[in-house]
Amino acid sequence: SLLQTALSEIGYEKATNIMQLEHILHMLEHERNSNKWARETDRYYFTVFGTPSEKGDWGLSIEGHHLSLNFTIKDGEVVSSTPTFFASNPATVKNEVEGGFAKGTQVLKKEEHLAFELVNSLTADQKKQAVIEATAPAEIRGAGEPQPPADEKVGIKFTDLDEAQQGTMKKLVGAYAENMPKEIRDARIDAILKAGPENVRFAWAGATEPGIGHYYRIQGPTFLIEFVNTQPDPAGNPANHIHCVWRDMNGDFAIPAK
Repeated sequence: SLLQTALSEIGYEKATNIMQLEHILHMLEHERNSNKWARETDRYYFTVFGTPSEKGDWGLSIEGHHLSLNFTIKDGEVVSSTPTFFASNPATVKNEVEGGFAKGTQVLKKEEHLAFELVNSLTADQKKQAVIEATAPAEIRGAGEPQPPADEKVGIKFTDLDEAQQGTMKKLVGAYAENMPKEIRDARIDAILKAGPENVRFAWAGATEPGIGHYYRIQGPTFLIEFVNTQPDPAGNPANHIHCVWRDMNGDFAIPAK
């Protein structure tokens, strides 16, 4: 119930599906005698910092494999909802597992498919701006760090996209924002608009088709989205393991960025 309160209906479904993917990992890794880690669908931890109250500061963290949700509350208002990390292994379910999801299930489908749609709609000249590396990195930047990377934005500007491409990019950003309850989602989008969509950039690295390592970044003055899919799933299918995150460029955990 607490998880359901912290997220939107869409976000809650993603989070609980991510938890259920642990069953698939357990079964496939057990078959291959490679259970390096405990894979349990209920191995997720809820931590409350301070005392929940309408007055004062407190926080909530929900953590476990492939899920990290963090909320800071001040006088009854959520003043920070980052880092927000979702991941999926497998990204696409390709192996039948008793008690698991059906083949073809994609827990983070929008986050991947909309990005492919956007990068493959770019012209040759646009790709010169958007593509920053021929090979995708192994991991998102700053994984586990308390604040997002402070590197300068790279990639193609939102305003250098045509109308249809801009629409796809809005949907892609929306696929992350919609994980949050309406008031948090709206606050995230309002902050992007106030800071100026012209200051948002989209960058890509790696392949532009599934099954080969790929990565993208969307960054503006107020937010950073990073997505990477380079690792194999437990059955050995290449680039079938997603990590993605939304971070606050003004400072995660309501801690001002340096």
